[in-house]
Amino acid sequence: MIVIRLSRVGKKKQPTYRIVVQEKQRDPWGTSLEILGHYNPRTKPKTVSLKEERVRHWLAQGARPTPTVHNLLVDAKLIEGSKVKATQGEQKKRQEAARKKAEEAPKEAAVAAEAPSAEDAPTETS
Repeated sequence: MIVIRLSRVGKKKQPTYRIVVQEKQRDPWGTSLEILGHYNPRTKPKTVSLKEERVRHWLAQGARPTPTVHNLLVDAKLIEGSKVKATQGEQKKRQEAARKKAEEAPKEAAVAAEAPSAEDAPTETS
């Protein structure tokens, strides 16, 4: 399967990305079929340069963009429709964080229940 995805280039802590066409199984930093453009998220506003005719060509050939590239193409008005939400990996991380939070809530309630309150403290009477 052919995909359109980002390939990170640039120095350490200064990412810029190439928008490339590759086979899905290939390494994102390996050889690509074609470079379709560049994306720089560090500039204000974010810079995207695309070879629009070539992007349309690859989409017509059946290439599938990744969610981030899909959103960039929607912004550039090369694809009609709405933006794609978080990827499955991000959704799994959010679900796992919510599950851990739910597991910790009963523990905190149990600790609070075990702690003696001022009303329950024994009082001395003379």
